[in-house]
Amino acid sequence: MALSLPAIMKTTAARLSALYLLLFALCAVLLVFYMTSLSARMLTAQTQETINDEVLGLARAYQRGGLPVLVRVVENRSRQPGANLYLIADANGQILTGNVQSLEPGVIETEGWTTEPFSYQRFGEGELDRLRSGATDQPAPQAGDNSTPQSTGEKGHNAIALVLRLPNQMIMLVGRDLGEPERFRAVISRALTLALGMMGLGGLLIWFFVGRAALKRIDSVSDASRRIMGGDLSGRLPVTGAGDEFDRLSENLNAMLARIAMLNEGLKQVSDNIAHDLKTPLTRLRNRAEATLAGRHKTEDYRQALEGTIAESDQLIKTFNAILMISRLEAGYSSEQTGPVDLAATVSDVVELYEPVAEEAGVTLEATVPDAFTINGNRELIGQALSNIVDNAIKYSTDAAETPKVRVALERAGSEIKLTVTDNGHGIPDDADRARATERFVRLEKSRSQPGSGLGLSLAKAIMTFHNGRLDLLPANPGLSVVMSFPLRETH
Repeated sequence: MALSLPAIMKTTAARLSALYLLLFALCAVLLVFYMTSLSARMLTAQTQETINDEVLGLARAYQRGGLPVLVRVVENRSRQPGANLYLIADANGQILTGNVQSLEPGVIETEGWTTEPFSYQRFGEGELDRLRSGATDQPAPQAGDNSTPQSTGEKGHNAIALVLRLPNQMIMLVGRDLGEPERFRAVISRALTLALGMMGLGGLLIWFFVGRAALKRIDSVSDASRRIMGGDLSGRLPVTGAGDEFDRLSENLNAMLARIAMLNEGLKQVSDNIAHDLKTPLTRLRNRAEATLAGRHKTEDYRQALEGTIAESDQLIKTFNAILMISRLEAGYSSEQTGPVDLAATVSDVVELYEPVAEEAGVTLEATVPDAFTINGNRELIGQALSNIVDNAIKYSTDAAETPKVRVALERAGSEIKLTVTDNGHGIPDDADRARATERFVRLEKSRSQPGSGLGLSLAKAIMTFHNGRLDLLPANPGLSVVMSFPLRETH
């Protein structure tokens, strides 16, 4: 979706990017000025050090032979290629020797370092300029001409110098041209400006293209969110596979949406199942009460009717409690406390509890339990899940072709602890039916001759999910194996 510049600047990402770009530009400008001034100070200090060395050499020459030796040394050094500025003048400022033809007024009037760079002309530069311009008829400047150079462009140069007063009131000036340092500083300034300009342009381009890509991804997330808010819970946020923070956020939100969709589907199933499966016991309650009130009965008849109503009501209460427990566990919330649980002891207690029930039903109940297996969980919930599974195994193994038998085994398999309940009944031969068996209110027994509400395996599955485990239904040939897989308890 195309956005105008005002719309883009209303986004937090664009505002932060613009702020960072402004700060970067400000820092770049400050860096250019700092580096330029630093290089100028360094070059000036180097120039002054060079001049001081020259002055020390001339001072030693003056000490050896006085003014004649000093003049001779100055003349020799003045003729060397790339020589510094040398000038010796009398007390009136008349230039006597050196390689300087003219100076900016006032330079030699003050002893010490010149406060500011001054302009000058070397010997021969005036004649060369006139020859280049064709003005050969003009008289050449006198050696003592101390006038200001006509221009500071091609004819004039800038320099700094040290002015000294000799004992005989003669004036000596030793200086250095600033052309090379100025050119060096200009090169540094241009290089820094060009580099930082390219960096600024690159930052602007990166901000533009990366910002547009980020905004497009945010727009796609917003579009998907609007569809989901419109009721399409099957929709998911886009994941590009880049593995960045947008993908991580989308993956977490998609997992949350999948969880919400599953809970909504479970709620819908519960509502439908309550409407269908609980209608029958409520109808029986009403019919029993209506039949009891229809005629004249004895007190014993009323008592039996009330006892039947209470029993039916208790079964309804158990069903609703199971539904609430399943919903709470599937939602990831339970007020039950967790801690170390000895599975071996829990299995022994459940087997001991159901031995009379199995014996009464003619079923052999066996258990293979090791010394100890400890996991992190809730003992009551695990015991309830195992009780539901053992109760189902006893009920549905009574029609076995051979001697009805239920075996409970506890063992370690890799990084899991498996608690297996196996019967030798008819089992559930169809894979689709085994997958449906853990849904709420699903009863695969078409005759409905066995008591129950179809919530036992659903509750067991919810309890296993709460414990980060699995509930698997596998064929035992004959019979069915229900496997409860628990993760090993972490030890620190």
